[in-house]
Amino acid sequence: MNSQLSTNATKKEKNISFKFDIQSYTLIIALVLIAIIFGVFTSGEFLSSRNISNLFSQMSVISVLAIGMTLIIVAGHIDLSVGSLVGLTGGVAAILQVWYNWSTPTAIVAAIVVGALFGLWQGWWVAYRNVPAFIVTLGGMLIFRGILIGISKGQTISPLQDSFKQIGNSYLPYSLGYIIAIASIVLLFFFISRSRSKRKTLGLLVPNTFIDYGKVSVYSICILGVTYMLSRYLGIPLPIMIVVVLAGVFLFMSQKTSFGRYIYAIGGNVEAAALSGINIKRNILYVFVLMGALAGIAGVILTSRLNAATVSAGNMNELDAIAACVIGGTSLMGGKGKIVGAIIGALIMASIDNGMSMMNIEAFWQYIVKGLILIFAVWLDISNKKN
Repeated sequence: MNSQLSTNATKKEKNISFKFDIQSYTLIIALVLIAIIFGVFTSGEFLSSRNISNLFSQMSVISVLAIGMTLIIVAGHIDLSVGSLVGLTGGVAAILQVWYNWSTPTAIVAAIVVGALFGLWQGWWVAYRNVPAFIVTLGGMLIFRGILIGISKGQTISPLQDSFKQIGNSYLPYSLGYIIAIASIVLLFFFISRSRSKRKTLGLLVPNTFIDYGKVSVYSICILGVTYMLSRYLGIPLPIMIVVVLAGVFLFMSQKTSFGRYIYAIGGNVEAAALSGINIKRNILYVFVLMGALAGIAGVILTSRLNAATVSAGNMNELDAIAACVIGGTSLMGGKGKIVGAIIGALIMASIDNGMSMMNIEAFWQYIVKGLILIFAVWLDISNKKN
């Protein structure tokens, strides 16, 4: 009897490992293939330190939006206004600094607060007035763009103070970059060791040691490799460090807090969540407020990188953020999605943009290719659901 249970447990463990490999590494494999293809067609220029540094800087705005969009989609909603909100919050920060001479910290706080307030406005309509998020945020897209044109009078607002420009255009010193990389690796090994100990204590199945530590070792090599490549140019771009910090905070929030578990429960089955006592309206409101605040941060980064605020800033960013989430494995049906996957999806989208631009492929092909990839990702998600 015991031997049969042991055999069954072994089979389950193998099944878990196999499933894990397929789902988790598909994105990594796709990213590696994209890098190889563009590397070959650009004679290696795509993989140069300078281009990788630019690529990470370019993906920062979409990555910040994708972090919040993951929670929105997991909760079973959508936000079509984040691109306009990025333009508006960036415009507010630029107006306060250029026209009214506000300091950089206060302008940044103002942009984030404005984003959170507009997120509160939209969340209230969705959660407490039961207006579909698609309609509310579609209206928000037009409202925010209109406000931006009105308050900026259609002008490009620049130049910004040097301290503001540093946010999107500065780099960490080499030594600090390596210290952060090594600290990250130590934390990875610490967390995986603690997770295995906890599972053993609770009597749960523990994944194969080789797979767990092998996976962390591969991640560590990737972290050191990327740090080395970036250090060969100017160092780690500050915008990508902002993304890493935000990703860490939201990853913890989504996996280790009751709020995160509520969001997944609401997206998975809203009726069951309501019956179990979860406050649906309040949590949906919080998700939209967080999305607005993140759009404010993305607006600051974008305005800083461009050293100007324009009425067209943030155009189409909402579609890129949604595409990054879907490509990263977030289900448009709700209840399923990971922040890390969304960031890898953003990197894939940025790599396609960057690689095709380096190959001098006309812009309309970029839209066509990204649209096809989005359709394929959604079809893959629906197929997995059916299976």
